[in-house]
Amino acid sequence: MTEFRVWAPEAARVRLRLPGVADHEMRSGPGGWWRVEVPGAGPGTDYAFLLDDDERALPDPRSAWQPQGVHGPSRLYDHTAFGWTDQGWTGRQLPGSILYELHVGTFTPEGTFDAAIGRLDHLVELGVDMIELLPVNAFNGEHNWGYDGVCWYAPHQPYGGPDGLKRLVDAAHAKGLGVILDVVYNHFGPSGAYAPMFAPYLSEQSNPWGRTVNLDGPHSDGVRRYIIDSVLMWLRDYHVDGLRLDAVHAMPDSRATHLLEELAVEVEALATHLGRPLSLIAESDLNDPKLITPREAGGYGLHAQWNDDAHHALHTLLTGERQGYYGDFGSLECLTDVLTGAFFHAGTWSSFRNRSHGRPVDRQRTPGHRFVAYLQNHDQIGNRATGDRISATLSPALLRVGATLLMTAPFTPMLFMGEEWAASTPWQFFTSHPEPELATAVATGRRREFAAHGWPEGDVPDPQDRQTFVRSQLDWAELDKPEHREMYDFYRRLIALRKSRPDLSDPRLSRVDVQHGDQFLLMRRGACLVAANLAAKPQRINLPGVVRAVLLATGTGVTVMRDGVELPAETAAIVAL
Repeated sequence: MTEFRVWAPEAARVRLRLPGVADHEMRSGPGGWWRVEVPGAGPGTDYAFLLDDDERALPDPRSAWQPQGVHGPSRLYDHTAFGWTDQGWTGRQLPGSILYELHVGTFTPEGTFDAAIGRLDHLVELGVDMIELLPVNAFNGEHNWGYDGVCWYAPHQPYGGPDGLKRLVDAAHAKGLGVILDVVYNHFGPSGAYAPMFAPYLSEQSNPWGRTVNLDGPHSDGVRRYIIDSVLMWLRDYHVDGLRLDAVHAMPDSRATHLLEELAVEVEALATHLGRPLSLIAESDLNDPKLITPREAGGYGLHAQWNDDAHHALHTLLTGERQGYYGDFGSLECLTDVLTGAFFHAGTWSSFRNRSHGRPVDRQRTPGHRFVAYLQNHDQIGNRATGDRISATLSPALLRVGATLLMTAPFTPMLFMGEEWAASTPWQFFTSHPEPELATAVATGRRREFAAHGWPEGDVPDPQDRQTFVRSQLDWAELDKPEHREMYDFYRRLIALRKSRPDLSDPRLSRVDVQHGDQFLLMRRGACLVAANLAAKPQRINLPGVVRAVLLATGTGVTVMRDGVELPAETAAIVAL
């Protein structure tokens, strides 16, 4: 006997459709929930719902399994049937961790959860602590970035479905790796979004990706519960260790208790029950430390947020790019502000927005590990017209300077897949919408968007062309080439150094001291000093104190003197004082 339930508060009639039998009329109950018990139905049974007198069979908004895609019927799935082997896993906390962002579909040629398992040893050897998966919930088509998901409870079937994701998490835990999952609750994708037909999941407002989710209007209690239950499911039933919440600034909520705070409370309760740390990481462009301020101090109590200012400060300084939102960045003064205070725009003028932006971070009370920093990520690569990585334009020497500054900053560092060996493969914007009209609209919109920024339309890859997807797959054979292996070995040594020296992972912003001069920067991290020469010529940089030893040099020929260091062009060194 299985009870089927669905939330449809405004429907006058709901039927359950099972294969080979007559439709079952469902009973309306409290809170807009419809129910019916069916003998003989169980795991593996396909089912769908019919609303009012419409004969279209719709998948369950809370479907855990969509084996025939987002337009097909749902299938009952038993979360208790999987044979977990991670009973000894005690979790992985965010402070002190190094993250590694990857996209399941392009991380390996096979593009599946099981294929990703085969590369976990590489990540262990590299020294990362947690992998962060781009969204894996079901979307229409075969390959996609994942941000057009429409089934917020069901892992994408071409990746391996529910059991495949569990196998990956189980294998990661066996190797000591935590797993963070990127989730999108600010909009539904453009194809296969049937949930809004059941209930008012959407508001009348919109964001760049469609209509926003109804968090504070009529029937929003059920919508919020829909999101909260999805969050708890990933953490509880899939054993993941944290979630990255996509674009929370696109989730307007006027209630006294913001959804983000409500999520933090629920996740804390679940972590207490499970006996392992669970993390919530927000992506936000608001530069508002309230998100990561403890609830006792009036904040939402999230564990961390992405810090685009750190990326922009590093990227512009290394590349010289100043277009668009990079306009205010690019100086050593800017990087100094970020390294010591997390945000550059902290109540200051933003020329890109034509207004002041952000709010200062309390350097005395806010630890730097609450900010996830990166030299590259999926957005900053994939949202370039041709999806070119920073390694396509920077010299290996400058890449090492950027990596050194990232890994010695007081933040939680994150790498993007392939960054550790300076992968030559791009990571482009790709889709596989089956609907011709939608496919054409996406491709045309992409080209026009970049044409407005000066890119010839012919240079922008067609996101619907399968070769755009194929080009974006990592080429693991590059690790056998000397220049790529050299970069990988450097990243591995740099990560090991960060973990061996407490000063380099110290999250206290108040203990970071930065000085800069003519194209060089000195960052004091306790008894360690990071010296970076960004000039195209060698420089002698005076150092405070007595230098005992060079711990790591990003280039060759570094000369250490009693009161300084001779740095070749475009190199950095970490020295002990």
